[in-house]
Amino acid sequence: MNREDTFLRRLFWISVAVIAILLVWQLLPWIERTLTGPSAVPRAVTPRGDLAADEKATIEIFERAKGSVVFITTQRQVVDPWTRNVFNVPRGTGSGLIWDDLGHIVTNFHVIAGASGARVRLNDGRDYAASLVGVSPDHDLAVLRIRVPFDRPQPLPVGTSADLMVGQKVFAIGNPFGLDWTLTTGVVSALDRSISDNGRSIEHLIQTDAAINPGNSGGPLLDSAGRLIGINTAIYSPSGASAGIGFAVPVDTVNRVVPEIIATGRYVRPALGVAVDENINRQVTRRLGVKGVVVLRVEPDSPAAAAGLRGSRLDEEGRFYPGDIIVSVEGREVDSVARLLARMDDFRRGERIRLGILRDGQPLEVNVDL
Repeated sequence: MNREDTFLRRLFWISVAVIAILLVWQLLPWIERTLTGPSAVPRAVTPRGDLAADEKATIEIFERAKGSVVFITTQRQVVDPWTRNVFNVPRGTGSGLIWDDLGHIVTNFHVIAGASGARVRLNDGRDYAASLVGVSPDHDLAVLRIRVPFDRPQPLPVGTSADLMVGQKVFAIGNPFGLDWTLTTGVVSALDRSISDNGRSIEHLIQTDAAINPGNSGGPLLDSAGRLIGINTAIYSPSGASAGIGFAVPVDTVNRVVPEIIATGRYVRPALGVAVDENINRQVTRRLGVKGVVVLRVEPDSPAAAAGLRGSRLDEEGRFYPGDIIVSVEGREVDSVARLLARMDDFRRGERIRLGILRDGQPLEVNVDL
């Protein structure tokens, strides 16, 4: 064998050895797993450090408030067509909040509308049958009551909605889709909104981008101090799921309506004693080129009569002559019947308010005792 053949043979074996070493190197993890089996030792945890200040604040708000939020289930009565037996079947779920130490629960009217009964489950798991105290459909509010013999949950601290600002941070707690005690966060995205449902207009609503879904209705909307600033009432979404726009009844409305419901079983709006109609009003104001509410009739012995307001009239040939047109309440513009009722609802019976009116095209102001 000559020297060249010996060199080539050595080069061949060296190449084989290098390839073998590379293969073994690649196969080492597989060989190790095969020989030792899967590792049962968890990976080391990397310390995260302290929570951020805003995270701590959010957690504190939820922990303080969740005990005052309740889960409401409703039932409806059905009749078996064959046996004529009456029995209850589940109807729906919603949220509510503890209003006071007497066991009053505030929720939405639409949560309990059409129900034959309701049960309230507290955050600690206790479950009680609820009785209906009263409702105000115009505000989508209802008051229930439960009898808690001991260890009663604390009511939420009440804030104010008069000084809310767009961009202010808010927190919603409720039971969306039956997923109990869920927290969502967002901001106040608009104020003084109105929505219509089944021909009824609800005014002065808070708009928020905090996720509100079916089941959140009746739950609290809180500010960054953990105070109640609204009752979550509706979402604006064709699909029925949160699409970034939700609404809440402002707490100033709640704090005016709920005590009266508790005291009398119902809420009666303050009244002027005038007859108005939205369809007629729309036609007349459009023809006259003004914004306001046309007074059709003044009721005898009413606050409006005492203040000298004038109603509309028809002549013998059926021609319509508009009466006073209410254009403002305490300086705030009125452009529809719904808005007039909402402005009136900001006051209590017995209070004196200032109305801006147009009479024969001339602006006037009159004071009316509601």
